[in-house]
Amino acid sequence: MAPLVILVAVFLGALLVTSLRGTNSRSKILLSLRASIAATFFVTGTSHFIGMTAEMIEMVPNWLPAPDLIVFTTGILEILAAMAMFSRRVAPWAGLGLTALLIAMFPANINLALTEADLPWSQTLAPRTAIQVIFLAATSCLAIVGFKRASASSTRRG
Repeated sequence: MAPLVILVAVFLGALLVTSLRGTNSRSKILLSLRASIAATFFVTGTSHFIGMTAEMIEMVPNWLPAPDLIVFTTGILEILAAMAMFSRRVAPWAGLGLTALLIAMFPANINLALTEADLPWSQTLAPRTAIQVIFLAATSCLAIVGFKRASASSTRRG
């Protein structure tokens, strides 16, 4: 639930800051989305190494080899994608990568829901799926809009 709070809070905060700067509406939204995705995935990526490593390793389905390597690799990918949000050129690619990563990691959410008996409601499959859909919407929207802007920009130049 904390990553969703981060996503929404940073998005709204960035939207407020960009509004005060007088940035145009589309740029405000895209910049705020990039900032919120960066903050969210920096925090979640860092948690792969600090504080939740054991829990994340347990979430990896048994049929996958080297769960610790998977957790460390996905953590690094999340942190790199978060840093890529600061580059207008690279952000759409990072958004696309995060979209693929979210889809690839979803079996861990299913595994957790099916194997853990004493989960708080916020960690059960329905809320985790809803949050995942929100993250997928954010990352895929960023990728689509970013690629469209890049295409329009290169068309105007060329």
